[in-house]
Amino acid sequence: MRKGSLVLLAFACIGMGVAIAAEPKADVFKGKLFAPNVILENQSELSLSKQQFTEIKKAVVEVQSNVAEHEWELREAYQYIMSELDKTPIDEQKVLEHVGAALRAENEVKKLQVAMLIRLKNLLTGEQIAYLESVRD
Repeated sequence: MRKGSLVLLAFACIGMGVAIAAEPKADVFKGKLFAPNVILENQSELSLSKQQFTEIKKAVVEVQSNVAEHEWELREAYQYIMSELDKTPIDEQKVLEHVGAALRAENEVKKLQVAMLIRLKNLLTGEQIAYLESVRD
C-alpha cells in the first residue's frame, strides 16, 4: 500500500507540474522574459520589423513541433503508469522508470520553452523590452 501511495503521489506531483507550467500567469522569471502572445499583442506599439516578426514566428513554430514530440512521450509514460497501477502487485521499478521518463519529457518541454523565451527577448531592442516591462502588471 505504501509503494502504491508513493507512486500516486509522484503521479499527482507530475500532473501539478504540468498544470503549473501551462498556467499563463505563473511568472517564475519575474517578468524578465516575455511570452510570444504578449509580444504579438503589443506588436504595433513595439513596431516589430518584418524580420523580428518572422524570427518570432519561426521560434514559436520550432518549439511547438518539438514540444509535440515530448508530449507524445509524456502521454505514453502516463498510460503505462496508469495500466501498471491497476495491477496487483505493482511493479514498483517499472512504474518508477516510466515516472522518470515522464519527468524527463516534461523537463525537456520546459527547457525548450525557456530557450524560446530567451530567443524572443534577444530579438527585441532595448526600447521594445522597456515598453513590455512598462505595460506588464
